[in-house]
Amino acid sequence: MSRHGPAIGMCFDRSFPASEVGQFARRLEVGGADDLWFIEDCFWTTAPPLAAAALAVTERLTVGLGILPAVSRPAAVTAMEIATLSSLAPGRVVAGIGHGVQTWMAQMGARTPSPLTTLDEVLTTVRRLLAGEEVTFDGRQVHLDQVRLEHAPDPVPPVLAGVRGPRSLAVAGRSADRLLLDAPCPAAYARDSRALAGAGEDFVIACFATMCVTPDRALSHRIMAPWLADQLEVGHPGLRSLEFFDDMAGRYGNGGAAALAAMPDDWWGAIGAIGTLEDAAAYVESLEQSGVARIAFFPAPDLDIARSQIDDVLALAAR
Repeated sequence: MSRHGPAIGMCFDRSFPASEVGQFARRLEVGGADDLWFIEDCFWTTAPPLAAAALAVTERLTVGLGILPAVSRPAAVTAMEIATLSSLAPGRVVAGIGHGVQTWMAQMGARTPSPLTTLDEVLTTVRRLLAGEEVTFDGRQVHLDQVRLEHAPDPVPPVLAGVRGPRSLAVAGRSADRLLLDAPCPAAYARDSRALAGAGEDFVIACFATMCVTPDRALSHRIMAPWLADQLEVGHPGLRSLEFFDDMAGRYGNGGAAALAAMPDDWWGAIGAIGTLEDAAAYVESLEQSGVARIAFFPAPDLDIARSQIDDVLALAAR
């Protein structure tokens, strides 16, 4: 593509039927978008088969796995699945691995006593296997005895760490190829995360981003105010990176979601692609300036709304 700047794509919400994958993938590719990312949350859908379906109906689109829990599969199986997808479409697969939500991991009997160590071991061994190495490894969680992939991918797909906290970011900086941040992702969050990872400017950052684009800026803010209230309740680190976080939290504490809807426009513009299409483009530019290389927008969980949002993603891809 002749366009410069970060790769632009979309996430496929966990609640969407698998039968919708082909439509999303084809529309994004034909319209000029770069990426389609598949969310793997318990207990909805798994990312690899959705990714395979998307790869089968496209020729250019990059497909992302976001994010595979480190302990939901043995490390060797994770590497096999990534390698298989990469063999289907060489150079068009990127794979994110994270801790997984620990309550979900406990529900299925896969919770690890040390999520940090486990993630480090899984990232390390999966990357070595994808690189074609024969791996023997005796860690706390990962145990491999002369394991080598029979179909090592060429080119080797990048493995991203999908993490949040400072110690997890440090693991990402030393054990992953790249970093994947979840939404909300202000530009300041990307800069802070790179620093916490101890990584240089060549360390690629991808992010999921929030989207709500309408012709009426105030309407977009009102629609997203309850979502922002939920993010404040959980204390998302992306919001804490904002210089106006304390003021924003104070507004919420005093006036609830209605007070958030009335926040200054530039506050909303820093949080995500929330407002007009021009506001969304300015948000993309801010992420580009912070060094983010790939941006995938989260659609509304309503399938009909999400279908219409493909056009917004395509407009940003063509900016």
